Amino acid sequence: MATIRSRRLLIAGGFALFWPLLAATPVAPNMLLLDGVAVGAEILAVGERGTIIGSADQGRTWEARPSPATATLTGLSFAPDGRRGWAVGHDALILATDDGGRSWRRQWQGANLTDSFLDVLALDERHVIAVGAFGLCVETTDGGATWTTRRLLDDDYHLNRLTRGPTGTLYLAGEHGTLLRSRDRGATWDGIHSPYDGSFYGILPLGETRVLAYGLRGRLYLSEDDGDTWEPVENERRNLMLTAVAVAPGRVIVAGQARAFVALDLAQRTLQSTHPAMQTAVAELLLLPDGALLCLGEAGVTVLPAAPQP
Repeated sequence: MATIRSRRLLIAGGFALFWPLLAATPVAPNMLLLDGVAVGAEILAVGERGTIIGSADQGRTWEARPSPATATLTGLSFAPDGRRGWAVGHDALILATDDGGRSWRRQWQGANLTDSFLDVLALDERHVIAVGAFGLCVETTDGGATWTTRRLLDDDYHLNRLTRGPTGTLYLAGEHGTLLRSRDRGATWDGIHSPYDGSFYGILPLGETRVLAYGLRGRLYLSEDDGDTWEPVENERRNLMLTAVAVAPGRVIVAGQARAFVALDLAQRTLQSTHPAMQTAVAELLLLPDGALLCLGEAGVTVLPAAPQP
């Protein structure tokens, strides 16, 4: 069975369906999807072979959006205005939209088409950061008119996921224990002491100073002081953890490889299987307004009802 080695990189294919996305048509998204975001009342998702789809009914039905890309798209982010957005992916490609994701255009492409972006974060309508494999990082402060290549690490480690906390602090998780933090909108990045030398696939902010880091072999770590110190969360499951979302005060859902789908009680620091565990890999989780979970991954889109609280 195909697996997802990281949040964004597909190792093996052959299981997903694809058709040319030339016009807005209803689709049943049985394809590899790697990222999604709520934009106003809609949800947008991206995935293999340039796929961009949108849903106006909380993920129950979907519509294909015309895409100028054929490369896999791995990351998606919108500015607070809900109109300007960016999608990134393989072939060193960055797409942009000015109309809330109804139409897209190629905005930038690196000279080395073997480069792969893995995530993107729009801080506002002009300031956007995109990161990827082997230390790839580019940034714009003029809405994409120009992009500047940056070097954040001495080593060529994969940079997997960018997140932003409620106070504006930026977090970056990557390969070989890479954990970075910026308190000046990405102008400078400080290394966070890493509790693990394996790869991390994200840092989930849970408050002003509480954060959760997750990664390889089921590794989960909580920090109450913005990453200065960490406490491990005991986890007998050794599955790769790719994504996490807070679903209620003190409760987080973490998912990744097939059946790596667990609920974390922050007060007790304990895990339990939930929903039950998904049978396919999950790359991204979105919490819907009614408490249901929208899962994006190997199975395309799966909407899970709100789990009962313990």
